[in-house]
Amino acid sequence: MGIRTIEQIELKGKRVFIRVDFNVPQDEKHHITDDTRILLSLPTIRFVSENGGKAILASHLGRPKGKKDPKFSLAPVAERLSQLLERKVVFATDCIGEDVQKQIGGMEEGGVLLLENLRFYSEEEKNEESFSKALASLCDVYVNDAFGTAHRAHASTEGMTRFVKIVAAGFLMMKEVESLERALINPQNPYVAILGGAKVSDKIGVIQNLLNKVTTLLIGGGMAYTFLKAEGFQIGKSLVEEDQVEFSLNLIEKAKGKVKFLLPSDHIAAEQMDIQAKRGIVKNDQIPSSWVCLDIGPETVKIFSEEIQSAKTIVWNGPMGVFEMEPFSQGTFGIAKAIANSSAFSIVGGGDSVAAVNKAGVAEKINHISTGGGASLEFLEGKKLPGIEALRRE
Repeated sequence: MGIRTIEQIELKGKRVFIRVDFNVPQDEKHHITDDTRILLSLPTIRFVSENGGKAILASHLGRPKGKKDPKFSLAPVAERLSQLLERKVVFATDCIGEDVQKQIGGMEEGGVLLLENLRFYSEEEKNEESFSKALASLCDVYVNDAFGTAHRAHASTEGMTRFVKIVAAGFLMMKEVESLERALINPQNPYVAILGGAKVSDKIGVIQNLLNKVTTLLIGGGMAYTFLKAEGFQIGKSLVEEDQVEFSLNLIEKAKGKVKFLLPSDHIAAEQMDIQAKRGIVKNDQIPSSWVCLDIGPETVKIFSEEIQSAKTIVWNGPMGVFEMEPFSQGTFGIAKAIANSSAFSIVGGGDSVAAVNKAGVAEKINHISTGGGASLEFLEGKKLPGIEALRRE
Protein backbone atom coordinates (compact mmCIF):
# COMPACT_ATOMS: atom_id res chain seq x y z
CA MET A 1 0.00 0.00 0.00
CA GLY A 2 2.98 2.35 0.54
CA ILE A 3 1.37 3.74 3.69
CA ARG A 4 3.13 3.80 7.04
CA THR A 5 1.19 3.13 10.23
CA ILE A 6 1.75 4.86 13.55
CA GLU A 7 3.38 1.68 14.85
CA GLN A 8 6.29 2.28 12.45
CA ILE A 9 7.07 5.78 13.75
CA GLU A 10 9.03 7.07 16.74
CA LEU A 11 6.46 9.10 18.64
CA LYS A 12 8.17 9.98 21.93
CA GLY A 13 8.38 13.72 22.45
CA LYS A 14 6.88 14.42 19.02
CA ARG A 15 3.95 16.75 18.34
CA VAL A 16 1.50 14.40 16.59
CA PHE A 17 -1.38 15.96 14.64
CA ILE A 18 -4.19 13.39 14.42
CA ARG A 19 -7.00 14.11 11.95
CA VAL A 20 -9.99 12.40 13.57
CA ASP A 21 -13.67 12.34 12.61
CA PHE A 22 -15.57 13.82 15.54
CA ASN A 23 -18.52 14.94 13.39
CA VAL A 24 -20.97 13.47 15.91
CA PRO A 25 -24.74 14.06 16.23
CA GLN A 26 -25.95 16.30 19.08
CA ASP A 27 -29.31 17.36 20.46
CA GLU A 28 -30.50 20.96 20.96
CA LYS A 29 -28.63 21.18 24.28
CA HIS A 30 -25.37 20.05 22.62
CA HIS A 31 -25.46 16.64 24.28
CA ILE A 32 -23.80 14.02 22.09
CA THR A 33 -26.44 11.47 21.05
CA ASP A 34 -24.07 8.95 19.42
CA ASP A 35 -20.37 8.78 20.38
CA THR A 36 -19.43 5.90 18.03
CA ARG A 37 -16.94 8.00 16.06
CA ILE A 38 -15.21 9.13 19.25
CA LEU A 39 -15.00 5.54 20.52
CA LEU A 40 -13.48 4.35 17.24
CA SER A 41 -10.69 6.94 17.50
CA LEU A 42 -9.57 5.85 20.98
CA PRO A 43 -7.04 3.13 19.99
CA THR A 44 -5.02 5.61 17.89
CA ILE A 45 -5.17 8.41 20.49
CA ARG A 46 -4.17 6.02 23.29
CA PHE A 47 -1.29 4.57 21.24
CA VAL A 48 0.18 8.03 20.58
CA SER A 49 -0.27 9.09 24.20
CA GLU A 50 1.11 5.86 25.71
CA ASN A 51 4.18 6.08 23.46
CA GLY A 52 5.06 9.58 24.65
CA GLY A 53 3.65 11.56 21.74
CA LYS A 54 1.79 14.83 22.23
CA ALA A 55 -1.61 14.11 20.66
CA ILE A 56 -3.06 17.14 18.87
CA LEU A 57 -6.55 16.20 17.65
CA ALA A 58 -8.34 18.01 14.83
CA SER A 59 -11.80 17.55 13.34
CA HIS A 60 -14.71 19.28 11.70
CA LEU A 61 -18.26 19.33 13.07
CA GLY A 62 -21.31 20.15 11.00
CA ARG A 63 -21.37 22.90 8.38
CA PRO A 64 -20.48 26.23 10.01
CA LYS A 65 -19.65 27.65 6.53
CA GLY A 66 -16.31 29.19 7.48
CA LYS A 67 -17.64 31.18 10.44
CA LYS A 68 -17.11 30.72 14.18
CA ASP A 69 -20.45 29.46 15.45
CA PRO A 70 -20.77 28.16 19.06
CA LYS A 71 -23.46 25.75 17.85
CA PHE A 72 -20.70 23.82 16.07
CA SER A 73 -18.05 24.00 18.78
CA LEU A 74 -16.09 20.84 19.61
CA ALA A 75 -16.06 21.75 23.35
CA PRO A 76 -18.72 19.09 24.22
CA VAL A 77 -16.62 16.52 22.34
CA ALA A 78 -13.56 17.38 24.46
CA GLU A 79 -15.66 16.76 27.56
CA ARG A 80 -16.91 13.38 26.30
CA LEU A 81 -13.43 12.38 25.15
CA SER A 82 -12.05 13.17 28.64
CA GLN A 83 -14.63 10.78 30.13
CA LEU A 84 -13.82 8.00 27.65
CA LEU A 85 -10.04 8.34 27.99
CA GLU A 86 -10.36 8.79 31.76
CA ARG A 87 -7.90 11.66 31.60
CA LYS A 88 -7.87 15.43 31.03
CA VAL A 89 -8.26 16.52 27.43
CA VAL A 90 -7.27 20.16 26.98
CA PHE A 91 -9.49 22.14 24.62
CA ALA A 92 -8.10 24.88 22.40
CA THR A 93 -10.55 27.62 21.44
CA ASP A 94 -8.97 27.90 17.98
CA CYS A 95 -7.21 25.54 15.57
CA ILE A 96 -4.34 27.78 14.38
CA GLY A 97 -2.50 30.82 15.69
CA GLU A 98 -0.16 31.95 18.45
CA ASP A 99 -2.35 30.87 21.38
CA VAL A 100 -2.64 27.35 19.97
CA GLN A 101 1.14 27.24 19.42
CA LYS A 102 1.66 28.23 23.08
CA GLN A 103 -0.76 25.54 24.31
CA ILE A 104 1.04 22.89 22.26
CA GLY A 105 4.41 24.19 23.49
CA GLY A 106 3.25 23.65 27.06
CA MET A 107 2.06 20.07 26.50
CA GLU A 108 3.65 17.20 28.36
CA GLU A 109 4.59 13.93 26.68
CA GLY A 110 1.44 11.80 26.49
CA GLY A 111 -0.82 14.87 26.68
CA VAL A 112 -4.01 15.22 24.63
CA LEU A 113 -5.26 18.47 23.11
CA LEU A 114 -8.38 18.94 20.97
CA LEU A 115 -8.42 21.87 18.54
CA GLU A 116 -11.57 23.85 17.78
CA ASN A 117 -13.62 23.09 14.65
CA LEU A 118 -11.44 23.24 11.51
CA ARG A 119 -14.40 24.42 9.43
CA PHE A 120 -14.62 27.68 11.37
CA TYR A 121 -12.16 28.66 8.62
CA SER A 122 -13.40 28.56 5.01
CA GLU A 123 -9.76 27.89 3.99
CA GLU A 124 -10.11 24.33 5.35
CA GLU A 125 -12.58 23.16 2.71
CA LYS A 126 -10.91 25.31 0.03
CA ASN A 127 -7.60 23.54 0.83
CA GLU A 128 -5.76 26.86 0.86
CA GLU A 129 -1.99 26.60 1.10
CA SER A 130 -1.58 29.26 3.81
CA PHE A 131 -4.04 27.43 6.09
CA SER A 132 -2.39 24.08 5.31
CA LYS A 133 0.99 25.53 6.30
CA ALA A 134 -0.47 26.98 9.51
CA LEU A 135 -1.80 23.54 10.49
CA ALA A 136 1.45 21.82 9.48
CA SER A 137 3.44 24.19 11.72
CA LEU A 138 1.68 22.70 14.75
CA CYS A 139 3.28 19.25 14.39
CA ASP A 140 6.24 17.00 13.68
CA VAL A 141 4.12 14.00 12.64
CA TYR A 142 0.81 13.87 10.74
CA VAL A 143 -1.61 10.97 11.30
CA ASN A 144 -4.91 10.56 9.46
CA ASP A 145 -7.48 8.41 11.24
CA ALA A 146 -10.58 9.96 9.63
CA PHE A 147 -11.58 7.68 6.77
CA GLY A 148 -14.98 9.39 6.58
CA THR A 149 -13.26 12.53 5.23
CA ALA A 150 -10.69 10.76 3.02
CA HIS A 151 -12.62 11.51 -0.19
CA ARG A 152 -12.24 15.25 0.45
CA ALA A 153 -9.09 17.16 -0.55
CA HIS A 154 -9.22 19.61 2.38
CA ALA A 155 -6.35 21.34 4.15
CA SER A 156 -6.41 18.92 7.09
CA THR A 157 -6.79 15.77 4.97
CA GLU A 158 -4.54 16.51 2.00
CA GLY A 159 -3.01 20.01 1.89
CA MET A 160 -0.98 19.99 5.09
CA THR A 161 0.64 16.62 4.32
CA ARG A 162 2.81 18.41 1.73
CA PHE A 163 4.44 20.39 4.55
CA VAL A 164 4.96 17.60 7.10
CA LYS A 165 7.87 15.17 6.60
CA ILE A 166 6.43 12.23 8.52
CA VAL A 167 2.90 11.07 7.66
CA ALA A 168 1.08 7.90 8.70
CA ALA A 169 -2.32 6.23 9.00
CA GLY A 170 -4.06 5.57 12.30
CA PHE A 171 -5.53 2.20 13.25
CA LEU A 172 -9.07 3.01 12.08
CA MET A 173 -7.87 4.31 8.71
CA MET A 174 -5.75 1.18 8.17
CA LYS A 175 -8.67 -1.12 9.05
CA GLU A 176 -10.91 0.71 6.56
CA VAL A 177 -8.39 0.60 3.72
CA GLU A 178 -7.37 -3.02 4.30
CA SER A 179 -10.99 -4.21 4.51
CA LEU A 180 -12.16 -2.36 1.41
CA GLU A 181 -9.07 -3.38 -0.56
CA ARG A 182 -9.80 -6.98 0.41
CA ALA A 183 -13.23 -6.61 -1.21
CA LEU A 184 -11.88 -4.91 -4.33
CA ILE A 185 -8.48 -6.41 -5.04
CA ASN A 186 -8.53 -10.02 -3.81
CA PRO A 187 -12.16 -10.95 -3.07
CA GLN A 188 -13.09 -14.57 -2.47
CA ASN A 189 -15.92 -15.84 -4.68
CA PRO A 190 -18.86 -16.13 -4.65
CA TYR A 191 -18.87 -12.36 -4.17
CA VAL A 192 -22.28 -10.78 -3.46
CA ALA A 193 -22.89 -7.02 -3.52
CA ILE A 194 -26.16 -5.69 -2.10
CA LEU A 195 -27.08 -2.15 -3.12
CA GLY A 196 -30.07 -0.18 -1.89
CA GLY A 197 -31.04 3.36 -1.05
CA ALA A 198 -33.13 5.84 -2.97
CA LYS A 199 -31.33 6.63 -6.22
CA VAL A 200 -29.65 4.77 -9.06
CA SER A 201 -27.73 7.99 -9.82
CA ASP A 202 -25.96 7.80 -6.43
CA LYS A 203 -24.67 4.32 -7.20
CA ILE A 204 -23.82 4.46 -10.93
CA GLY A 205 -20.05 4.35 -10.39
CA VAL A 206 -20.27 1.57 -7.80
CA ILE A 207 -22.49 -0.62 -10.00
CA GLN A 208 -20.24 -0.15 -13.04
CA ASN A 209 -17.10 -1.00 -11.04
CA LEU A 210 -18.62 -3.97 -9.21
CA LEU A 211 -20.02 -5.51 -12.41
CA ASN A 212 -16.41 -6.46 -13.19
CA LYS A 213 -15.79 -7.99 -9.77
CA VAL A 214 -18.89 -9.58 -8.21
CA THR A 215 -20.66 -12.83 -9.01
CA THR A 216 -24.07 -11.59 -7.81
CA LEU A 217 -25.63 -8.13 -7.56
CA LEU A 218 -28.77 -7.72 -5.43
CA ILE A 219 -30.72 -4.48 -5.86
CA GLY A 220 -33.30 -3.19 -3.37
CA GLY A 221 -34.58 0.08 -1.93
CA GLY A 222 -36.04 2.96 -3.92
CA MET A 223 -33.47 2.51 -6.70
CA ALA A 224 -34.98 -0.90 -7.58
CA TYR A 225 -38.09 0.74 -9.05
CA THR A 226 -36.15 2.59 -11.74
CA PHE A 227 -34.75 -0.82 -12.81
CA LEU A 228 -38.19 -2.46 -12.64
CA LYS A 229 -39.67 0.33 -14.75
CA ALA A 230 -36.82 -0.23 -17.24
CA GLU A 231 -37.94 -3.88 -17.41
CA GLY A 232 -41.47 -2.77 -18.30
CA PHE A 233 -43.25 -3.16 -14.94
CA GLN A 234 -45.89 -0.72 -13.73
CA ILE A 235 -44.52 0.58 -10.41
CA GLY A 236 -47.43 2.72 -9.22
CA LYS A 237 -46.28 5.79 -7.30
CA SER A 238 -42.99 4.22 -6.24
CA LEU A 239 -39.81 6.27 -6.42
CA VAL A 240 -38.38 6.49 -9.94
CA GLU A 241 -35.63 8.46 -11.68
CA GLU A 242 -37.03 8.93 -15.18
CA ASP A 243 -33.69 10.14 -16.52
CA GLN A 244 -32.01 6.91 -15.37
CA VAL A 245 -34.49 4.40 -16.88
CA GLU A 246 -32.59 3.93 -20.15
CA PHE A 247 -29.25 3.72 -18.34
CA SER A 248 -30.74 1.11 -15.96
CA LEU A 249 -31.90 -1.00 -18.91
CA ASN A 250 -28.39 -0.82 -20.41
CA LEU A 251 -26.92 -1.96 -17.08
CA ILE A 252 -29.28 -4.95 -16.95
CA GLU A 253 -28.21 -5.89 -20.50
CA LYS A 254 -24.55 -5.41 -19.63
CA ALA A 255 -24.91 -7.70 -16.61
CA LYS A 256 -26.39 -10.58 -18.63
CA GLY A 257 -23.97 -13.50 -18.89
CA LYS A 258 -21.54 -11.62 -16.66
CA VAL A 259 -23.12 -11.54 -13.19
CA LYS A 260 -26.33 -12.70 -11.54
CA PHE A 261 -28.40 -9.49 -11.41
CA LEU A 262 -31.42 -9.80 -9.09
CA LEU A 263 -34.21 -7.31 -8.52
CA PRO A 264 -37.03 -7.68 -5.98
CA SER A 265 -39.86 -10.05 -7.01
CA ASP A 266 -42.32 -8.86 -4.35
CA HIS A 267 -42.83 -5.76 -2.22
CA ILE A 268 -44.52 -4.26 0.79
CA ALA A 269 -46.70 -1.59 -0.82
CA ALA A 270 -49.04 0.93 0.78
CA GLU A 271 -51.56 3.60 -0.20
CA GLN A 272 -49.08 6.15 1.11
CA MET A 273 -45.91 6.38 3.21
CA ASP A 274 -47.69 6.19 6.54
CA ILE A 275 -47.67 3.48 9.21
CA GLN A 276 -51.48 3.72 9.42
CA ALA A 277 -52.00 3.38 5.66
CA LYS A 278 -53.56 0.31 4.07
CA ARG A 279 -50.74 -1.97 2.88
CA GLY A 280 -50.08 -5.42 1.49
CA ILE A 281 -47.61 -7.75 -0.21
CA VAL A 282 -47.62 -7.43 -4.00
CA LYS A 283 -45.71 -9.14 -6.83
CA ASN A 284 -44.00 -7.16 -9.60
CA ASP A 285 -47.01 -7.41 -11.91
CA GLN A 286 -49.57 -6.56 -9.19
CA ILE A 287 -48.46 -3.11 -7.98
CA PRO A 288 -51.60 -0.91 -7.73
CA SER A 289 -51.29 2.28 -9.82
CA SER A 290 -51.97 4.57 -6.84
CA TRP A 291 -49.81 2.69 -4.28
CA VAL A 292 -46.15 3.14 -3.36
CA CYS A 293 -43.66 0.31 -2.71
CA LEU A 294 -41.76 0.90 0.52
CA ASP A 295 -39.88 -2.35 1.22
CA ILE A 296 -38.88 -5.63 -0.39
CA GLY A 297 -41.30 -8.49 0.31
CA PRO A 298 -40.76 -11.82 2.12
CA GLU A 299 -40.15 -13.80 -1.09
CA THR A 300 -37.39 -11.37 -2.09
CA VAL A 301 -35.85 -11.55 1.40
CA LYS A 302 -35.77 -15.36 1.04
CA ILE A 303 -34.20 -15.28 -2.45
CA PHE A 304 -31.63 -12.63 -1.49
CA SER A 305 -30.80 -14.49 1.76
CA GLU A 306 -30.07 -17.70 -0.18
CA GLU A 307 -27.55 -15.81 -2.33
CA ILE A 308 -26.01 -14.29 0.81
CA GLN A 309 -25.66 -17.72 2.48
CA SER A 310 -23.55 -19.06 -0.39
CA ALA A 311 -21.25 -16.01 -0.47
CA LYS A 312 -17.61 -15.81 0.59
CA THR A 313 -17.43 -11.99 0.26
CA ILE A 314 -20.31 -9.55 0.89
CA VAL A 315 -20.52 -5.78 0.46
CA TRP A 316 -23.73 -3.98 1.48
CA ASN A 317 -24.50 -0.31 0.91
CA GLY A 318 -28.01 1.10 1.20
CA PRO A 319 -31.23 -0.09 2.91
CA MET A 320 -33.92 -2.22 1.23
CA GLY A 321 -36.79 0.08 2.17
CA VAL A 322 -38.01 2.79 4.54
CA PHE A 323 -36.65 0.84 7.52
CA GLU A 324 -37.10 3.78 9.91
CA MET A 325 -40.85 2.99 9.83
CA GLU A 326 -41.61 -0.36 11.48
CA PRO A 327 -44.05 -1.78 8.86
CA PHE A 328 -41.41 -1.25 6.16
CA SER A 329 -38.32 -2.40 8.09
CA GLN A 330 -38.47 -6.19 7.71
CA GLY A 331 -36.70 -6.34 4.36
CA THR A 332 -33.70 -4.36 5.56
CA PHE A 333 -33.52 -6.22 8.88
CA GLY A 334 -33.93 -9.56 7.09
CA ILE A 335 -30.90 -8.79 4.89
CA ALA A 336 -28.91 -7.57 7.93
CA LYS A 337 -29.61 -10.85 9.75
CA ALA A 338 -28.78 -12.95 6.66
CA ILE A 339 -25.39 -11.23 6.37
CA ALA A 340 -24.76 -11.69 10.11
CA ASN A 341 -25.55 -15.41 9.83
CA SER A 342 -23.31 -15.99 6.81
CA SER A 343 -19.71 -17.20 7.01
CA ALA A 344 -18.58 -14.64 4.41
CA PHE A 345 -16.19 -11.74 4.95
CA SER A 346 -18.73 -8.92 5.21
CA ILE A 347 -18.49 -5.15 4.83
CA VAL A 348 -21.35 -2.76 5.54
CA GLY A 349 -21.02 0.89 4.54
CA GLY A 350 -23.24 3.96 4.35
CA GLY A 351 -24.99 5.66 7.26
CA ASP A 352 -28.40 4.02 6.77
CA SER A 353 -26.99 0.50 6.38
CA VAL A 354 -24.83 0.95 9.48
CA ALA A 355 -27.88 2.22 11.40
CA ALA A 356 -29.82 -0.82 10.18
CA VAL A 357 -27.28 -3.41 11.40
CA ASN A 358 -27.14 -1.62 14.75
CA LYS A 359 -30.94 -1.50 14.99
CA ALA A 360 -31.17 -5.17 14.01
CA GLY A 361 -28.71 -6.00 16.81
CA VAL A 362 -26.21 -7.77 14.55
CA ALA A 363 -23.39 -5.22 14.26
CA GLU A 364 -20.90 -7.39 16.17
CA LYS A 365 -21.35 -10.17 13.60
CA ILE A 366 -20.30 -7.97 10.66
CA ASN A 367 -16.58 -8.19 9.83
CA HIS A 368 -16.19 -4.53 8.97
CA ILE A 369 -18.56 -1.60 9.42
CA SER A 370 -17.26 1.35 7.41
CA THR A 371 -17.37 4.74 9.12
CA GLY A 372 -17.33 6.68 5.84
CA GLY A 373 -20.48 6.68 3.72
CA GLY A 374 -19.29 8.85 0.82
CA ALA A 375 -15.69 7.69 1.20
CA SER A 376 -16.55 3.98 1.12
CA LEU A 377 -18.82 4.52 -1.91
CA GLU A 378 -16.05 6.29 -3.82
CA PHE A 379 -13.56 3.60 -2.79
CA LEU A 380 -15.94 0.92 -4.14
CA GLU A 381 -16.22 2.92 -7.36
CA GLY A 382 -12.48 2.40 -7.74
CA LYS A 383 -11.65 6.08 -7.23
CA LYS A 384 -8.43 7.22 -5.57
CA LEU A 385 -9.24 9.09 -2.35
CA PRO A 386 -7.15 12.26 -1.73
CA GLY A 387 -6.84 11.63 2.03
CA ILE A 388 -5.40 8.15 1.41
CA GLU A 389 -3.19 9.09 -1.53
CA ALA A 390 -1.67 11.87 0.61
CA LEU A 391 -0.36 9.21 3.01
CA ARG A 392 1.50 7.25 0.36
CA ARG A 393 5.25 7.75 0.38
CA GLU A 394 7.96 6.06 -1.66
